[in-house]
Formats: sequence, C-alpha cells, structure tokens
Amino acid sequence: MDVSGGSQTGMTTTNPDAVQALWESKPPATDAFTYLTIIGEVLSPEVLPTLHEILQDAQLTQEIGWDLVGMLVPVKGSEQCLRAIAQLGNPREVILKVLEALAQAVEKSDENDDDEEEKDTATRTFVALLGMLSILHSRLKVRHPSRFIHSTLQAVLRAYRPHEPEMTAAVISLVRALSGEKRPPLPTRQSSTTRDTPFTHTDPSENAPDPEAMQTEEPASSEPALIKRLLQSFLTCVFEAYVNASSLEWGPRLLEFYNPEKVVFRKSVLRAFKDDDTLRARDALAGQLVATARDIGLSTVESLAPQDISEGPVVVEPLAEEFNHSAGPDGIALSTGGAWCLIGYWIFAREVLDADHDQIQMSMVPDHLHVVRRFIGEDDPERQISKNPGTAEALLVIGLWLDHAKRVAGGRAEASDFMPYHHQLTLISVFHPSLSVRNVATTLAGIVLHSDPDPQDRLKILEDLLENCIFSALQASAVSWLREEMVLAQTTKASNPFSNKEAIDALQHLLFPDLTQLNEEDVPELWDFWARNHPYHLQVASFAYLLFNGEDFKGNIPEGLGPAVRDRYVQPLLEAGRRLRKALENKEIDDMGMGTEALMQLDIAAHHLGALKL
Repeated sequence: MDVSGGSQTGMTTTNPDAVQALWESKPPATDAFTYLTIIGEVLSPEVLPTLHEILQDAQLTQEIGWDLVGMLVPVKGSEQCLRAIAQLGNPREVILKVLEALAQAVEKSDENDDDEEEKDTATRTFVALLGMLSILHSRLKVRHPSRFIHSTLQAVLRAYRPHEPEMTAAVISLVRALSGEKRPPLPTRQSSTTRDTPFTHTDPSENAPDPEAMQTEEPASSEPALIKRLLQSFLTCVFEAYVNASSLEWGPRLLEFYNPEKVVFRKSVLRAFKDDDTLRARDALAGQLVATARDIGLSTVESLAPQDISEGPVVVEPLAEEFNHSAGPDGIALSTGGAWCLIGYWIFAREVLDADHDQIQMSMVPDHLHVVRRFIGEDDPERQISKNPGTAEALLVIGLWLDHAKRVAGGRAEASDFMPYHHQLTLISVFHPSLSVRNVATTLAGIVLHSDPDPQDRLKILEDLLENCIFSALQASAVSWLREEMVLAQTTKASNPFSNKEAIDALQHLLFPDLTQLNEEDVPELWDFWARNHPYHLQVASFAYLLFNGEDFKGNIPEGLGPAVRDRYVQPLLEAGRRLRKALENKEIDDMGMGTEALMQLDIAAHHLGALKL
C-alpha cells in the first residue's frame, strides 16, 4: 500500500476538525487505505502530537507505518512520529521506505543545491532517517541481517554529504548502533556537529518485536564477522569522503611541526586549529570517525590489509559491488583511499597530537612511490587530484613522515625510481586545489630530488622541468632546487655537476632564455607573458643575483655567460618591465585587479636584474 497524495505541509480543515477527523476515522472505523488518505489531507505540524498518540497502537502502526514515512519526512517536527514508526512498524517494510526517502531527499537537495533552507531540510531528513535505521536494524530478526545492512549502507553512502557536520555525526551514531557499540553520543559542546533528536535517547524496551520473525530465528554464526567487515568498509568510504571535503591541513601542520623555525607566527596553521572553533570542531569530528573505526576493529595497519592497499587494485566504491554473502568477510574490500587517509591521520596524530597509533612499515622508494603512482593513475591526474584533495594530502603526510624517520630507500629501491617519484609529487604540487598543500607537495618533491643518490639524475630532473614543464610555479621551484643543490655541494665539499660549471653550463639556455622577441611585442602581449610566467622570472632574477653578485659561486659560472645573459635575457626583460609598468600606471591595459601586485613584482625583478654585475 502506498499513499502519498494530499497535502503534506498544510491541512484542508481547521485544526480541531483535523484532530477529530484523525480520531473518528481511525481503523476499524475506516480501512487502512482510507485512513492514510485522510492523514494526507490533514497532515501539518499542528496535528503531529495527535498522530504520535495514535501511532502508539502497535497493530495500526505495523499496518500503515511504512506508508507514512514518505508523508511525514517533509513535515518539520515529525521526528517523534517517525521514531514511533521505527519502534512499532514492520521493520522490513519500513527499512525499504526509509531508504527510498533517503534517495528522494538527495535528489531534491541536488536539484536545489543553492537553497540554504533546502540544505537544512536535507540534513534534518538525513539525521532523522538514520535515527530510524538505527532502531529498525536492532529490531530486525532474520537469518542474514548482513544483507539488509549492506543495502542500508549503500543508500546512506549515496545520501551522505560530508560537508554537513551533522550528517557525519549521524553516520557515526548509525555505525555504533549497528555494531552494538555502546560508546556515549558525541559531546554536546560540539554544537556544530550534533543535533539532539528523539532518536538520541531511544529506550529499546519500547520497541515492538519483529512481527515476521520466526520464534526460533537466530542470525547465522557467520553474521557478526560479515557485519563488522561491512561496517569497516563503509567507514573507510565515509572517512575518505569527509577528509576530501574538509580541508584538514594535515600536511601543512605536519610540515610546520617539523620546521618550527620557518613559521611566521601570525600564519601558523597549528595555532589556527587550536584557536578557531570551526577548525577545532572539524578536527574533532575527524577524531570521532577514527575512534569509531578503532571501535569496529580498524586500529592497526595490519587491520587495513596493507598488502592490498599497497599493491592490489585501487578500490573506490567497495559497497557498490553486489553483495556476495557466501564470499565471507574476505570478499568485502575496504576503500583504498579511505585506508590511506586513516594511515595519514594516524601518522599526523602520532606526530603532532602525541596520540598512540600504529606505524606503517614502508620506505619512500619504492613503497611510497608505488602508492602515490597508483593513486594518481595515468588517465587524468588533474581530475584525480582535484577530486580527492584529502587523499592526496594524506599521502603527502606519509611521505613527510617517512623522510623525517629517515626511511628514504628500502631494500628494493633503485636509482631510477627517484625521477618518476619526483614527477608524481610535482603533479600534486600543480593540481592540488589548496595552495598550502601544494607547498607541502613542492617541499616533498624537493626532498626527493635531493635524496636521489645520482647527481646526474638530479641534473636531468632539473633540465626536464626547465625545458618541458608548462607550469611557471613549478619551473620556479626547479630554479630554487638548483640553488639548494649548489649550496649543498659547496657545504659538503662534494665533487659533482653542482660544485663546478657543469650544471649551469648545461642549463644556461633554459635558465636564461632568449627574450629578445619581447622587444617586438605590444603591451597586451607583454602583460600576457608576465601574467603567465612571472613566478619563474622572479625566481631566476633572485638566483641570478646570488650567482653573479656573490663570491661563493664564481666557480660555477661558465666563461662568457655574464655578457650573454645580459644581452639575451636581462636587457629585454628590463625593457619589457619598464613598458608594462608605464602601461599599468596609465591604465592602458585590463590588469584584472592584479595591477598593484604586478607593479610590486616588476619592481622586485627590476631591482635584482638591474643590480647584476655582468
């Protein structure tokens, strides 16, 4: 029976008449179909207390409860009635209707994505429906409850929106209910992540027994292990979704923790997450998810099947697969990205928060390289990284820790691994949506470059970036890494291409390209050139000042390089800068609001280049 007609938000009669109609037409005065029609006609927030009282009739609620779910969900304040249906209705039928309502709520929310009121309604609906599911599954008495739980977890994942904290809190409560975990609810002080609902304090003694259960029906002996594994798989999916949506800044915080001497106090990310209530709540919710994972058995690296997450196929939606009950727990995969995120969190929390978490046994090369490569894939690195920014950041956290722990090269490491490793990290440094995380990726890429034991390989990596990279910021990093290699060679008194003229000689035409064509270009073309390439040329100007004006690197300069650089690079760039500055000051070009910043950049470049002793 499915009755959804009539008004769901208003009523066609006065309130006293509506209440009287509900009482007078209650079965057996009318049949169930007629009664549902009457409820649909008079349903409003005002009649909900009366309807709740009527629903205490367990026999009636078993008969009509499942048809009321879709009618009640849109009505504000209907949670008490929904709880009564969850406690007294037929659990099999009501679960189906709840999952259907979840799907409809998501569809409606997606259609009105910019409507804040609609978003709030979707969140309220999600929280209420998950509260119902917690009760319904506890009442269900079947031989294989895992089959029902699998369908429920699939539907919840499709409806889950990780940017809504209350949805995450509701998911945690559902997992604890389905696992039998009796941990207390989330602390009420985290007001941004909790909503006290009628489902929060449900008394199991008020629940009716499953009307369809056989008296001798007991779950199969294999069920506890299956249900536990389903919940583990589900939670890895939820955790990855939450991490990808939440900008938790694990990477920047860990980098700051390892390098406190480089921190500008007013820009401290660690301090921000201590002082800002919103950031603290975001962190706390991640911690609650991890604590829930621990409660259901995901507490060690071994529990994540490290062999699978390091070498097996990347599993993105494990619960989307058809549930094969006979395959047992081993047939249920974890989310590979979710497992990586858990390991990233454990490392971050162990280092920064002094938490007691397990350590993963791996090296940067080849183990971490293999994981990063599998995450990024080959088809569309930009889409993969931008779609999964939290997973990418978790992998960077693992890499930072491995370097800090001096786990650079494992027993299977090969010198040829460093170049592809560096390349994979630079993809994150280019495509990650967060500037602070891009900086972490760039830092880690630099660490990998300097860790390459073959100086010729290091030179090849720099040459490849300067010659073939289309991203100016990454080319600028290559110049910075070149400077670091030269400083390192001098400090350690190494004998390699960076301690003599070889490196600069090999890279000179890439470092200081021929820019004489700029003399022929008009101002809009010059503006386009500077807008696209200024990070690189600012870095080159700084490097050139260090190279030509100091005494430390005189031995690195090839014969005749100074005059050649002056003619083909410095003078054309200085002249282009003068023309651009004049055009910007006279408002001759559309600077897209970047004029002030561009003038500052041009002044810096002019200062360094104009002072060169060539």
